[in-house]
Amino acid sequence: MRNSKACPKCRSNDVVRIPGVVGAYGAGNCINVGRTIFSSVTVTRYLCVTCGFSEEWVDAADDLAKIKKKYAS
Repeated sequence: MRNSKACPKCRSNDVVRIPGVVGAYGAGNCINVGRTIFSSVTVTRYLCVTCGFSEEWVDAADDLAKIKKKYAS
């Protein structure tokens, strides 16, 4: 949905982008890659407001590198 702007389930074009947020007490949508919330990577949600299907994406290439460094075997 991020690239096509269309829902793969119902084919609607009514898709909204919900930016990831890093916050205290688990608020937001992020992946921890360090010891504090300040090193977290945000995850953007794309939601079809017709059927409710959603996708999550890490938008920045440098954030993908951080995740790979921490979690790849």
